[in-house]
Amino acid sequence: MTDLHSMGLPFWFLVLSLFLPRISMLVLYLQGHTGSTYVIQWVPVLVALLVPRILILFWIYTAQGLSIWFLIHAVALVIAWGGTGGRTVYRRRRSDL
Repeated sequence: MTDLHSMGLPFWFLVLSLFLPRISMLVLYLQGHTGSTYVIQWVPVLVALLVPRILILFWIYTAQGLSIWFLIHAVALVIAWGGTGGRTVYRRRRSDL
């Protein structure tokens, strides 16, 4: 049976941060993960509030390097910022005949 820790980052964090990055970072902080990889200072806190996916990518890169989890999260970043998340509003053109 494999360990659920993936080279320094908990497995649940890697999966949950794909969908709820701010909540997963808060839970990780509340669990006491404030080691050298999870440095909580002002800059990471501001980045966590403004662009949490970039901070998560940084953490994954420092813990694992260019791994499959880094690539999965990079694709999630592109999808989230690319606008393909379904937030596009289409207006119907009303034609008065």
